[in-house]
Amino acid sequence: MKLRHILYFSSVFLLAACGSEPQETTEKKVSQEKVLKTYSTADFFKTISVSGSSLNHDATAVLVSNDQTGIYNAYRYPVDGSAPQALTQSTTDTIFGVSWFPEDDRILYTADQGGNELNHVYVRELDGTTKDLTPGEKLKAMVVGWQSDNSAFFVATNERDARSFDLYRYSAKDYSRELVYQNDKSWSLSDVSSNGQWLVLREAVSNTDSNLYLVDLLSGDKNELLITPHDGNVSYGSYTFTTDGQNLIYATNAHGEYNQAWEYNLADKTHQPYFQAEWDVSFVYFSKNGRYQVTGINKDAQTSIEITDTTTGKPVALPDLPAGDLRGINFSNDEKRMVFYINSDTSPSNLFTYQMGDNATKRLTQTLNPEIDEADLVASEVRRFKSFDGLEVPGLLYKPKQSSAEAKAPAMILVHGGPGGQSRKGYRAMVQHLVNNGYAIFAVNNRGSSGYGKTFFHLDDKKHGQDDLQDIVYGKKYLQTLDWVDADKIGIMGGSYGGYMTMAGMTFTDEFKVGINIFGVTNWTRTLTSIPPWWESFKKSLYDEMGDPATDGERHHAISPLFHAERIKNPVLIVQGANDPRVLQVESDEMVEAIRKNNVPVEYVLFPDEGHGFRKKANQITASDAYLKFLKQYL
Repeated sequence: MKLRHILYFSSVFLLAACGSEPQETTEKKVSQEKVLKTYSTADFFKTISVSGSSLNHDATAVLVSNDQTGIYNAYRYPVDGSAPQALTQSTTDTIFGVSWFPEDDRILYTADQGGNELNHVYVRELDGTTKDLTPGEKLKAMVVGWQSDNSAFFVATNERDARSFDLYRYSAKDYSRELVYQNDKSWSLSDVSSNGQWLVLREAVSNTDSNLYLVDLLSGDKNELLITPHDGNVSYGSYTFTTDGQNLIYATNAHGEYNQAWEYNLADKTHQPYFQAEWDVSFVYFSKNGRYQVTGINKDAQTSIEITDTTTGKPVALPDLPAGDLRGINFSNDEKRMVFYINSDTSPSNLFTYQMGDNATKRLTQTLNPEIDEADLVASEVRRFKSFDGLEVPGLLYKPKQSSAEAKAPAMILVHGGPGGQSRKGYRAMVQHLVNNGYAIFAVNNRGSSGYGKTFFHLDDKKHGQDDLQDIVYGKKYLQTLDWVDADKIGIMGGSYGGYMTMAGMTFTDEFKVGINIFGVTNWTRTLTSIPPWWESFKKSLYDEMGDPATDGERHHAISPLFHAERIKNPVLIVQGANDPRVLQVESDEMVEAIRKNNVPVEYVLFPDEGHGFRKKANQITASDAYLKFLKQYL
């Protein structure tokens, strides 16, 4: 059985939530009926972040990771609603639970070192002792999935060659292992069928073209079989195998703007449509024995999920649920119990359990700080505007409750990571903190964002810092048409690629009063020549989109803010993790120094124990407090 999303390799730079120190709680009257409470930074980060939903062998508990102690650890959450039990007690490194063992309460989990992304795979034994199953220096490993007979699990590791992930089968009994596929071509490992026979590989031919291959792991012939011959530029990806191991469900955009699900029959080598929607199909997977199918659709920056009973072909009827998106759906081995999360803009993910066919669910977590009234938080609205060339650009707009035509709000445009990421609906403490304190947030999904079709996605290829930046500028112009926004007080912020766009906006335009750069690229030549070696499988695709530093150096120099820092006139805050393997600390160090030479206000927050995205709650608090303090001073 595949552990979903573990092997999704992407050039997307993730923008993590970031946090801050306490300040006094205040109240502001927004109407005669309601007094808005403005919460401190610490209030927002008393919220608990949770993830993971693996049910154990007897369906009595769920494996969950949470940051209640300030750092992520693995927990056992009983389905009867009783108190959770901590399974790990890390105080330094972030731990994420992956899965229970299928026949007992051992667990697999991963952890890196201070955010360096060099994850190892660990087992926690029944007596609480732990063992590193992938020991060694400078390697990265991940769990791929379990074999359906419960005798083995699969792990990918780049210990042999930092550029390539090989596949190993580990014994569930004694953890002995065998190499089942040596990945000499440095392709992406996608899925292993539950019977352990078939491996799917993805070859990135370019950023618009790819192929899928199958390898028979049980035969002596380990040659890769191409299953997606085609003409022209078509992208393919793997969703999952059917539970009998006889069919592969895969993604393709060969038949329109959006990814559709198609089915490949391994026996007769035929392809046929499986599922399609008016948006991208994000994922398809099954319960262990195939009774239930879960399908996710990326519907206008929000996940729409369909659960189907495959024995009847009909949707599963669920009892009334709180408002929000379903996430992280998993089933017990006997398929009688389901667990899932519900998340919304105003409510962080909460875990629920449901006995199939019952009339009620049981809520297992209360993650929002009980001192915060959800009615004081803000749900986003999808807004669209015309850019410089008439292109319609979407975004998520958060309007502070205390704003009006008489009390105009300062605003920040938030740019996602990527470059091919997407700002999506869902709870983000950083966003709610700023909105609660009176700042409008417009999360613009500029051209090049995923989720809006392949044409939109590729409109910024080798035009970064140009056409996509103009989308952000026109997003600002849209904000200026709103009577409740202060047209003279609009800034820009973002993380990773969004941090680059922030610095590009501050360097190459005079549109933004302030900028908050969260581990953003400022020197494209350095970044593209120092990418982690484990990105080899999609390096060509990344270069096709961004440009090859060997041949596009002149353009990279032209769009890199570091080399044009004399143009920066307005205040900037830069936040960076010292262990970041994607955007190196030196990028931010040099950017800060260059801005200081201009005698322009620049503030710098550096975390010695973080990487690309801040995982530790204390650091999230420090960062979010810095954002608010900076905006209060300069915007």
